[in-house]
Amino acid sequence: MNPLELARTLAAPIQTIGAAFYFDPATRDRAHAIGLNVFEFYGLGRAGVMGDVEPARVLEVFAFFSPGAIEGIYSVPRARRAPLATARDYLEAAYAFAERTFGGVDPAALELVGAGARRVAEGARPGEAPLAEGYLAIADPVEPLHRGYLGAILLRELRGGVHLGAVRALGLAPSAASYLEGADVFALHGFGEDDVPEVTDALRASKVAAEGRTDERMAELLGVLDGSLDEFAVAVAAMRAALDDPVAGGR
Repeated sequence: MNPLELARTLAAPIQTIGAAFYFDPATRDRAHAIGLNVFEFYGLGRAGVMGDVEPARVLEVFAFFSPGAIEGIYSVPRARRAPLATARDYLEAAYAFAERTFGGVDPAALELVGAGARRVAEGARPGEAPLAEGYLAIADPVEPLHRGYLGAILLRELRGGVHLGAVRALGLAPSAASYLEGADVFALHGFGEDDVPEVTDALRASKVAAEGRTDERMAELLGVLDGSLDEFAVAVAAMRAALDDPVAGGR
């Protein structure tokens, strides 16, 4: 397997694995325990890795969301809770999910994903993937379950940042890119009927081109894994399979 093949192989499972804890019932319960709903916990917790930044900065990074969505999931809860503290709480929710889910995955595979993803993310250009940068700055766990799951989260945030850069480079409006992901995604991100773009062949071609550029840039970054590309793909596949057949483990 070469780096480009790995980039394409990882795209779907990393998206699923890294987001799996977002709206999990236990994450919802943890949100309620600190006075937030699960959507506020998602927005403030995920963006909070950047620190106490202004909503305009969050909208810039969460460009596939509408301004109204950012108001509800970041600005409103920010008035009640510190973003960075909430980000740390959100990481704890992720780690708790990992402990309930990936106990049947070989610790060596989890270590490979965790350590490898960290090396990959550290190779990004400054500002290329701000959320991945934030996670790198605030967490470097030792526990294999935590380390492996943070690796999956890092790769998800890294690909997201790379993809946003590709979308912007091609002059494709992020809202249009969101719509082409699916009407359900578009609505979940806070857009309405008035925001629906005119879908043309050129628009679809731009979205395909953005995905291609994303794969190519991710391949460049994944190149640091060199001789462990196949093993890395197998390890991520094991984590993806664990979502369907979770086994508790860890502390």
